[in-house]
Amino acid sequence: MLGETKGLIIFSRDHKEKDKLVKIFTEKYGKMVFYVKGAHRKNNPLASAIQPMTEALYAGDIREEGLSFLNSAKHIHPFLTLQQDIFANAYGTYLLNLADAAIEDKKVDQGLFTFLKACLSLMDEGKDPEVITNIFEIQILSRFGISLELSKCAVCGNVQGPFDFSEKYHGLLCAKHFSLDERRLHANVKACYLLKVFNNLSVTRLGQINVSKSTKDALRKLIDEIYEEYVGIHLKSKHFIDQMKSWENLLPKR
Repeated sequence: MLGETKGLIIFSRDHKEKDKLVKIFTEKYGKMVFYVKGAHRKNNPLASAIQPMTEALYAGDIREEGLSFLNSAKHIHPFLTLQQDIFANAYGTYLLNLADAAIEDKKVDQGLFTFLKACLSLMDEGKDPEVITNIFEIQILSRFGISLELSKCAVCGNVQGPFDFSEKYHGLLCAKHFSLDERRLHANVKACYLLKVFNNLSVTRLGQINVSKSTKDALRKLIDEIYEEYVGIHLKSKHFIDQMKSWENLLPKR
């Protein structure tokens, strides 16, 4: 079946000597692996369209079983900042990998496609990649089958903080009910506040959010604990970000 769809490149890998296997998150057909014959030939018209961190309108032979075949691409839009800056690239790669892990191949999820595209676009514009990554991580928990109460106290429905996170009650606890769970995470109050805010924040309305380094670190620790407890995936791109923290100040940012 011949088809045309908007898509985001998840990865591009060499196959044999001259060809490539390219995984694309498509708007119409979900995530699919495409075979690109002669991808290494000079002046191949698809060369720029199959680079990671690229959005385009792709056309090809869409197959329900096995590999599909990519024939052409137009309206090619590379996310140049994400391609050229090692720090931005790390976060963009993590978002793509997280989206890849969150849904099955060939499962259509236009909501996730739109959300991922919006997050990558904001990163490419220079918005804080850590904040955008946190918002993405929090809001796609449901794609992993995880249902947490992050908008109010899981016990009484109170929307006023301070809050802590309770694995026992699968969500936030207000101060009135801290005593119900002695093993609550005792998380940073500001981190819990941002967890609540980011859970409902439309990323398309994201303005200039200034978060201190200490609060970012606390929120990173909180989200990591939630993912470890409820999701249990360990992506190489996330590990790279964790390692990057130790040497990011040694390299100049573009």
